[in-house]
Amino acid sequence: MASFNATHFPSIDMAAVTRLTQAGRLSEAMALLQGRPVPEADAPKGAPRPILDMVAPADATGAWTAPGARASGEAASEAPAQTAMPDVAQALRAMSERFAKAGGLTGGLAAAMPSLEGLGGGLGQGLGQGLGRTPAATPVPVPKGARFETRRFTGAHGARDYKVYVPSGRAGETLPVIVMLHGCTQSPDDFAAGTRMNALAEAQGFLVAYPAQPPSANAQKCWNWFNAGDQRREGGEPALIAGIARAVLAEFGGDGSRVYVAGLSAGGAAAAIMAATYPDLFAAVGVHSGLACGAARDMPSAFAAMNGGGAVQARGNGPAVPTIVFHGDGDRTVHPVNGERVIAQATPAEGLGTTVTKGTAPGGTRYTRTVRTDEAGRAVLEHWLLHGTGHAWSGGSPDGSYTDPRGPDASAEMVRFFLAHALAENPTRH
Repeated sequence: MASFNATHFPSIDMAAVTRLTQAGRLSEAMALLQGRPVPEADAPKGAPRPILDMVAPADATGAWTAPGARASGEAASEAPAQTAMPDVAQALRAMSERFAKAGGLTGGLAAAMPSLEGLGGGLGQGLGQGLGRTPAATPVPVPKGARFETRRFTGAHGARDYKVYVPSGRAGETLPVIVMLHGCTQSPDDFAAGTRMNALAEAQGFLVAYPAQPPSANAQKCWNWFNAGDQRREGGEPALIAGIARAVLAEFGGDGSRVYVAGLSAGGAAAAIMAATYPDLFAAVGVHSGLACGAARDMPSAFAAMNGGGAVQARGNGPAVPTIVFHGDGDRTVHPVNGERVIAQATPAEGLGTTVTKGTAPGGTRYTRTVRTDEAGRAVLEHWLLHGTGHAWSGGSPDGSYTDPRGPDASAEMVRFFLAHALAENPTRH
């Protein structure tokens, strides 16, 4: 828990503010923000654990596509809907200015304040909904002979629904598997539409699994990358995601040496966690606008990390997993330094070769691509820094939410990178 400097201001329990906001008790949340105590009898009992919203800010720059935008690529221009939280948002901004002048902010909350504003007041369910964005409703096309079906995985740590895309005309083949982890507020269908990953699977022949994070696990359907219990092997959400990957391998006869994981935002952070906790299962990982494993252990450190605070986390004892990163240098939701930290965490050793190229995608987005190669000349790390873009899937379709159609095509580049890597032997499936 972060607090204000007691020399100047009363302590504010941000966890309590979050719980009250989630419970819809906005006047009481305001009382805490203003330094007024909430009577003990009014404190929420048995409230859910704090939930972090990583939805992109409403005023983000770049070619944002809103839910339901036409396939022509037209982005929504209207202002997002507002909730009944303007007083809280204004209070946060006012406190930020007041405490900055007085030098009274300390710890994680100091780093959190800019992110709180950028997220439209993005703490939990009540504050996060101020962005007014919902997943796209465009049906995902399924070619004749292909399948896009819902399954449910149940294990020792819970259950999750997921969707699986099986390309047409591939009967009897052993196919690679890509696990796609959606961002906050998104769904498997929305993420499939936005990334166009199913079309690539149809063209190149691989299976795609889309785990679904339910609102019961996180009110904004974010993967809980910032909870310590969801950052370990055979525990929490990593165990569920790994279980889904293994279930797809078992049901559809996938290639256990070619299993990959990618994600956007909170899903990107979860993908980095999967690489760190299951290096024997995933042959490569893609992180778009995400954070490194262990970047946060609670709410205050999560906001600090999103704002660029914290430091590079050690990978641990597991082997390095080949990693490709996309991140916009105009991202106001997750600071672009986090892309560098994902790469640093995934770096296997010193002495890698480095090649830096600059280019412009057909849609006009400029980028810097840094490739690091091992002694055999194989690319083991790729970092795409997208100049002037925000918190959105690069090269995505306007049929999905949080996409930047101007490119470069993150999906195609990730697939290229993934298919160049395989585990030396099939991973354990139990």
